[in-house]
Amino acid sequence: MTVKKYKPYTPSRRFMTVSGFDGVSRKKPEKSLLRPAKKSAGRNNQGRITSRRRGGGHKRKYRLIDFKREKWGIPARVAAIEYDPNRSARIALLFYADGEKRYILAPLGIREGDSLMSGPEAPIRVGNRLPLENIPLGTAVYNIDLRPGRGGVLVRSAGTVARFMSREGKYGHVRLPSGEVRLVLLACAATIGQVGNTEHSSIVGGKAGRSAWRGRRPKVRGGVMNPVDHPMGGGEGRSSGGGHPVSPWGKLAKGGKTRKKSKSRRHIVKARK
Repeated sequence: MTVKKYKPYTPSRRFMTVSGFDGVSRKKPEKSLLRPAKKSAGRNNQGRITSRRRGGGHKRKYRLIDFKREKWGIPARVAAIEYDPNRSARIALLFYADGEKRYILAPLGIREGDSLMSGPEAPIRVGNRLPLENIPLGTAVYNIDLRPGRGGVLVRSAGTVARFMSREGKYGHVRLPSGEVRLVLLACAATIGQVGNTEHSSIVGGKAGRSAWRGRRPKVRGGVMNPVDHPMGGGEGRSSGGGHPVSPWGKLAKGGKTRKKSKSRRHIVKARK
């Protein structure tokens, strides 16, 4: 993928960059795999804002992505590489030998016409999906299960890649993009390779309107609000009131631990920090 720059004929164009879309082979999505994407604008069923700074944005349709890849032993042909407005990664349209069509996350290096397969007997090749117990140590993987058969939940954004490090009993050590080393059951499946669209992190928005197209509304700092609106509001000049940075409801905004105790901390071999 390439990153495209423009001549600065307006101030907002000066630093703006966009994706070159050179790896996308098809612009129109597969209609049978589209679903309506309803927007909530951050409101709950009572119309009250529960997620701030959301609303507007361009209309989208959701693409059904196959994160499970449970059609084991059935070969599939890559029919097209497509753009997905709902995620940073590109998606690949697969035509299975039995006639079914499905979308998957497109790995780096995959091309139209390639053959893919999932299952324990699949060859160790980019885009194929196998259980960890059948993957050699040191292999780059993505779209990793946390529970067998649930579907991939780890390492799914553009350019990310994990590394299968070692085996320990019924678990395998997987180093995630954050640097965290986590225990994952060897019965869980993972896809060989790295998520494509690796230059996504290099794209510069360039203007506030581009965030508005994505449904992200403006963010106002608490320090410039009035005391009635925020704990850090009020005061002469730039003042935090002498307190630690907090949210409008008094929760620590910097340095406070927010991870739930119910999370699987016991499966973390090495923390990301």
